[in-house]
Amino acid sequence: MPDTPSNFSRFALLCVGNSMMGDDGAGPRLAELCAEQPLTGWTVVDGGAAPENDIGFLRELHPDHLVIVDATDMGLAPGEMRIIDENDIGEMFMMTTHNLPLTFLIQQLREDIPQITFVGIQPDVVAFYYPMSPVVERAVSRLHQQLPQLETGLGIAPYVAEIA
Repeated sequence: MPDTPSNFSRFALLCVGNSMMGDDGAGPRLAELCAEQPLTGWTVVDGGAAPENDIGFLRELHPDHLVIVDATDMGLAPGEMRIIDENDIGEMFMMTTHNLPLTFLIQQLREDIPQITFVGIQPDVVAFYYPMSPVVERAVSRLHQQLPQLETGLGIAPYVAEIA
């Protein structure tokens, strides 16, 4: 659990994933990058594979805007990022290594956090003890650079499901 910040953070970042599972470690890698190069006005939480453990902290933090980042199989080219509408998360087939579905997490946080944005990063390889692929590492770096522009838009397209 992260330390309680001494000053109010308007923005919070919840990084989700398992760093021992190749590209599923995109979220934790973003948290590392934020520790190395902090983002002013942001509280960063590395939720790992059990982000539900951080619900209480995030509700108490009560940021204006929460960004959740996770590796998400969207059928795109590896490293592609999309903003996924929370109503679509439950309907999508989402590769997950987490204990509880992200829809549960978002529902719990919705009561205390007015705006939640879910960013999915398309993984290439998700398997135990594989390294993160260079294309996903570049996506994580790009997202770290884009987060300060959250209020004016991240420049990430919304996810649009293909109609079969």
